Amino acid sequence: MEEIPSQSIGKDDENEIAKEEAAVVHGEPLQDGNLPPKVESAVEILQEKVTKQIIKEGHGQKPSKYATCFLHYRAWTESTQHKFDDTWHEQRPFEMVLGKEKNEMAGLAVGVSSMKAGERAFLHVGWELGYGKEGNFSFPNVPPMADIIYEVELIGFDEVKEGKARGDMTAEERIGAADRRKMDGNSLFKEEKLEEAMQQYEMAIAYLGDDFMFQLFGKYRDMALAVKNPCHLNMAACLIKLERYEEAIAQCTIALVEDENNAKALFRRGKARAELGQTDAAREDFLKARKHAPEDKAILRELRLLDEHDKAIYKKQKEIYRGIFGPPPQPKPKPTNVLIRIWQWLILVCQWLLSPIYRLFRRERHKTD
Repeated sequence: MEEIPSQSIGKDDENEIAKEEAAVVHGEPLQDGNLPPKVESAVEILQEKVTKQIIKEGHGQKPSKYATCFLHYRAWTESTQHKFDDTWHEQRPFEMVLGKEKNEMAGLAVGVSSMKAGERAFLHVGWELGYGKEGNFSFPNVPPMADIIYEVELIGFDEVKEGKARGDMTAEERIGAADRRKMDGNSLFKEEKLEEAMQQYEMAIAYLGDDFMFQLFGKYRDMALAVKNPCHLNMAACLIKLERYEEAIAQCTIALVEDENNAKALFRRGKARAELGQTDAAREDFLKARKHAPEDKAILRELRLLDEHDKAIYKKQKEIYRGIFGPPPQPKPKPTNVLIRIWQWLILVCQWLLSPIYRLFRRERHKTD
């Protein structure tokens, strides 16, 4: 597999998605992750100790035994509402092979086996299928005999019959499997199936997890990054369309850790930051992107929009301040009392009548001198 050459940010290609001007699609953001979600759907009993409520419907088939499932989940102890695990926060999907899960994941596996790709559900698991009578006092910290509640999303799964388990794959096979997921995601994106596209990208990234990347050097690392980084950038493109800008920023930042000069990552992070009102940070990203793609019209357009935005803000502030600190009002003439005006008129008349007498007196005094 050859390394993917960088192309214009404003153009689409088969490896990366760059249709920044596409219509915005409103997705369903995750609920507040600090507390368990409030779910009103019907309760489905999966086993004696496991119940499920659907938060969002999935699609397709359910995974069979020994399928490799990729999922995100949050977990709380029911009695204290203490969250002890969160893979969404870690930005890394969790991998589970059904039928080979750890004992403390038995209840979670029951729930996952009942789900379809893309489905998000609320699970209640009894302590017998969780951390048991003893609990766990290391990480995660779960008290004894604690019932567990999960918010879980099944991103997707690979059936064993479709190929080898990931642990049995060579480096080339894992990179090839990730690349196929990426291409599937690109096709779904073009059909505006953004949530399903993101599922494919996340599964591709799961094939190229940190534990695997740390083992790669030279040509193989370049091959893996040529698949992994576009997946993060394509995830960011989907998240921007879904108006989930914080998550888009996180995906771009991951790509920039591997390639700090990646113009597409800088461009998309700048767009997300601009939407959040972080104009200074957005301008910094756009200016860095322009250094590496000086002729790209998309970057120049975003910089121009930022300048117009700043001018509009300045004009609005100037009008506001003008109203607050406008020119001082002109003093109004004070009303004069009628009696005072008559008195002033009498003084003027007296001065006029006495003026000839005063002049005569001065003339006679002058003759005497």
